[in-house]
Amino acid sequence: MKVSQNLAQIRYGLQHHVITPARPSCLPSDEVTLAEELQDVGYSTHAVGKWHLGFYKDECLPTNRGFKTFFGTYASSVDHFTYMKNVSFPNNETGSGFDLHNDTRLSLDPAWDGIGHYSTELLTREAQDVIRRHAKSEKPIFLYLSYLAVHSPIQAPDYYKEPYKDRIADEERLTLAGMINCLDEGVRNVTNTLKEAGLYDNTVIVFSTDNGGSVKDSGNNWPFRGSKNTLYEGGVRGVGFIHSPLLPDQIKGTTSHAWIHVTDWFPTILSGLAGANINMTKPIDGIDVWKAIISNWTSPRKELLHNIDPISYLEPDLTGRAALRVGDWKLLLGNLCRFRQGYENFELCAWYPPLESNITSIKPKEPRFKKTWLFNIARDPLERHDLAIRRPGIVKRMMKRLRAYNATAVPPWYPPADPNSNPEYHDGVWGPWE
Repeated sequence: MKVSQNLAQIRYGLQHHVITPARPSCLPSDEVTLAEELQDVGYSTHAVGKWHLGFYKDECLPTNRGFKTFFGTYASSVDHFTYMKNVSFPNNETGSGFDLHNDTRLSLDPAWDGIGHYSTELLTREAQDVIRRHAKSEKPIFLYLSYLAVHSPIQAPDYYKEPYKDRIADEERLTLAGMINCLDEGVRNVTNTLKEAGLYDNTVIVFSTDNGGSVKDSGNNWPFRGSKNTLYEGGVRGVGFIHSPLLPDQIKGTTSHAWIHVTDWFPTILSGLAGANINMTKPIDGIDVWKAIISNWTSPRKELLHNIDPISYLEPDLTGRAALRVGDWKLLLGNLCRFRQGYENFELCAWYPPLESNITSIKPKEPRFKKTWLFNIARDPLERHDLAIRRPGIVKRMMKRLRAYNATAVPPWYPPADPNSNPEYHDGVWGPWE
């Protein structure tokens, strides 16, 4: 097995942005998913929630990428009650379609009966049903439950907001709290169903997120710097926990500070948990960190490429952005403090506290067009003290490493939205169009 550190996004051509619904793009078909590998070693694999890895062809769909069943949305940011998703096309057309699906390998069916049911409650019930149906099976199960919460649009039933009305005045923050309340209840209900089905004692639950909070959607990452869609710690640090009766008693309830990157879950789950041999023809981007988790050891990961995006998020004449962590040091490149569409009222490199805290936001003092930062994250996790000028040797070494990564990158694949995807041509439903 050849192990790389973590190159996934620059190796796939997906380093620029997420796959939006109308773009003819998806996870490359020659990449093997965790579900496919687990299925090969005997697991029953099921996905519930958000897919968001592209769907323009049938071969891109979750039931063709290793999952026996799928219930959820192909895209992101759908309405949490109606499951409608709106998109604009380059020809000034707009499209709106239904995006909730109940798929197997034999059929792809819109889940119309989900309309009016709040997404977190609906996905929780579906996950519970998957567990109950599996209860008497002798096969092990892999359930990927990707809630739509707490992603925008910020929506929640009033009864989940009620406990916070006296503490949170801002309506959107109140709604966000309600979304989290419902999510918490969903995790509890799924856990209880595992117990009722007799599966809990041999189950490992991994709870994770994909990025930091979005400041434009009332999220915050205080005291860390930045927002979702930035490479500052507030954008790239994700909260999470692992829960299982199988964990050693001495680490239950403890906090691990070991480095774990999202790509590490592939070998960690496949090799560390499922006990499978990993024989891949392509390099594996992650590292098996299971021993570090269960023993509270230092992670074997020593380096972390956050991203190299040569396409600017901001304006066509800018040069993109990049970030690399090596040991305690983190190098950031690009016009990271410039405004981005959708964030006009926010400086993305600032520190934003929760609105109800009455703490004043901290605005950066660096020049607006600054392009190079260096931080010692071990000593300065809040990224307040830029050392790029004082430590040019470290900048030079990390730039050399960044160029080496960039030499392995494929060009970003970010095709324009395809008008042929418009749900108006497909019975009002988002789905494959090629």
